[in-house]
This record gives sequence, C-alpha cells and structure tokens, in this order.
Amino acid sequence: MFCILGLLALGWAMTESDLVSGSSSSCNFPAIYNFGDSNSDTGGRSAAFGQFPPPYGKTNLGNPPKRLSDGRLILDFITEKLGLPYLNAYLDSIGTNFQHGANFATGGSGILPGPISPFYLGIQISQFREFKSRTTELYRKSSDSVSLHPKLNSFVRTDNISNYGVGMIEKCSRVSLPHPDDFSKALYTFDIGHNDLAVGFYNMTVDQIVTAIPGILDGFDAAVQELYGEGARSFWIHNVSPLGCLPFMALPYNGTLDQNGCVAYKNDVAQEFNQQLKERVNRLRNNLSMAAFTYVDIYSAKLSLISDAKNQGFVDPLKFCCGSFVPTFVKCGMWLQMNETSIHGDACSDPQNRISWDGTHFTDAANSWIASRILNGSMSDPPVPISNACP
Repeated sequence: MFCILGLLALGWAMTESDLVSGSSSSCNFPAIYNFGDSNSDTGGRSAAFGQFPPPYGKTNLGNPPKRLSDGRLILDFITEKLGLPYLNAYLDSIGTNFQHGANFATGGSGILPGPISPFYLGIQISQFREFKSRTTELYRKSSDSVSLHPKLNSFVRTDNISNYGVGMIEKCSRVSLPHPDDFSKALYTFDIGHNDLAVGFYNMTVDQIVTAIPGILDGFDAAVQELYGEGARSFWIHNVSPLGCLPFMALPYNGTLDQNGCVAYKNDVAQEFNQQLKERVNRLRNNLSMAAFTYVDIYSAKLSLISDAKNQGFVDPLKFCCGSFVPTFVKCGMWLQMNETSIHGDACSDPQNRISWDGTHFTDAANSWIASRILNGSMSDPPVPISNACP
C-alpha cells in the first residue's frame, strides 16, 4: 500500500474518461467488488499468510499461485464475461491495479468471525469502506490541478511536484484506483457462508447448526445494508455449494453416501441455509428498493455437474486431482514422511477431467462449466444475465 499512500500525498488523480471498458454489457459495470472465501479469493490469503505452493495454478494464472485451484475461479469467469481485468486482492500490495475493482475475499473467511481466517465478512466490509474513503479523499485533493503525465496513462498534478514525486509516480505507474463515481455503478458480488457451516459440522449437532443459521445471516444482512449505505446498488449473490459432495467431506465419512457420492445431511443443511438466504435477499430487495439483487443458485449448478459428471466429460467427482487421502491425508503441494517413505501431494496429469482440484476446491475446468450455466441468468432469481444485473 506504500505507493497508494505516496500518491495520496502527491495528489494523483484520473478522470472518468480514462476508464477502459471492454464490456458491451447493458449495465456496463466499470468495476467489481467481491466479498467471500476461498471460492473467490484471488490472492488475499496468499498475501496475508504466504503464497500457495505449486502445483496450485498449474493450468492457468499460476505465477505465483494466488488461487486455491489449478486455474481460474468462477469470479474470474465473471470478470471475463463483463470485459474487465481479473480482480486483484485488496490485501496484495505488489503490482496491484484497483481501477476496475478490488477483491476482499480471503480463503477461510466466514460471514461471522471464525477460527480459520480473521478476515470475516464484517472485516471485509470495513476494508471496502476504508478503500472507498481513501480513494474519494485522493480525488478531492487532486481535483484542482491536473495534467496528463507522459509516462502514466492517468492524470496527475504537475504543480510543485519534486523529482522525488515524479520518480514515485513512475515507480507506482501500475497502481491505479477507480473513479469515485464508479462505486455506485459497480457490481457487488458475494460467495460466502461455506466456512460458517463447515466449522459447524465439526463443532455442533445438525440441530445446533440449523438454529445458528439466522444469526449467521444477520451478519450477511448487515453487510449488504452497509454497502447500500455506501452507494452500492447492484448485488450478485451466490448461495452455498453442496458441501456434502466435497471429497474432503465425503471420503472420511463413515456413513452411507447418497447416489451422487455425497453426505446427504450436510447437503440438507446447505439447502436450509440457502432457503433462508433467499428469503433474506427477497426481504432486502423489498426494503432497499433502489438496488437490484440477483440470487444465484450455485448449489444446483454444482450438483447438476456432480450428478452428471461422466456425461459432461469428467471422471468420478470424488477423484480429486491434487493431494491424497491414501494411505494418509497429504495436502496438495505438500509432502510428509511415513514409515521411511515420502508421500507427496502431487497433482494428476488430467485436471481438465476432474471436478475437484484438492478435495475442497473446484478445478478450472469445473469452474468454467459452472460459470457457463449461471452467467446467462438461467439459474438466477430474477432470471437475468449478469450483464443486466443492475437497477
């Protein structure tokens, strides 16, 4: 963040005409702001706690690996669809560009505070508010005197800039921020709630988890209302996945799996969560009438792929690509010594045929398949494509 702070002091700014939009969508979203967990984390957790090891990123976007997959996430396909660049993580201060949005998602995060990540949804919203406030402050300080800097495709103040200041601008030429007007025109996406339920499966009975769902959703409700108060008007909200179908959940399970190889009771809890989430979204839609809310049924999209994997060109959904459960659990990209034998969590040679990458997260190929089913609006309420998900 040093470059951003330095540019604030110098008074750097851009005009709205500098925004580059490759999108032909009717909403013409200039930016995306995403909130979530590892399903949409494009570098937050790696920036905060250390980079993921190879072979993460082996298929795409892997130098260095910043996603818990072999390649792209559903969020990446969203940005592609809207003609926007891939989102940089808010926590990543190296070579970042926030001109077209920022990603506040962090692997392990939940809606409520939890034991996996400190960056729960409330913290992500606070980070967004700080980002918006500092960006607005920057433009306010820079609006009185601007001209185009020859080495930077943006407008910068030229009065009283020292040689040090010009040098800083050159060094920070890759760091850019959105125009303040873009915050109200942007798309706000959510993919979160999985870790709230996953932690519950290890610490609570099913009845206790179900009882806790309204309180979890209170946190989601508060986050959306806070963003609305900051001017957000377009919301694209994913429900939670069929958690019982994740190999990490299903393979260690001692009971009987359903016809799709899933733990039925965990999927039942996920469906209950999703039903209550949909009711909350409907309530928000009624109360915040100036906004557009699109509820996206990711659960059904993923379950349809899992239940029809062979016909869709994939192998058994429980055969994840990277890591191992046999003879013992080894994380993707890691290794351990067992009885004088080294056991490595290597990757398979055919991730394009696998649904699960590491037992928890989906592959680039699976995410591509799912994105193709949701972005046209056929699995949304209301049934509008993402390019029309604005008021």
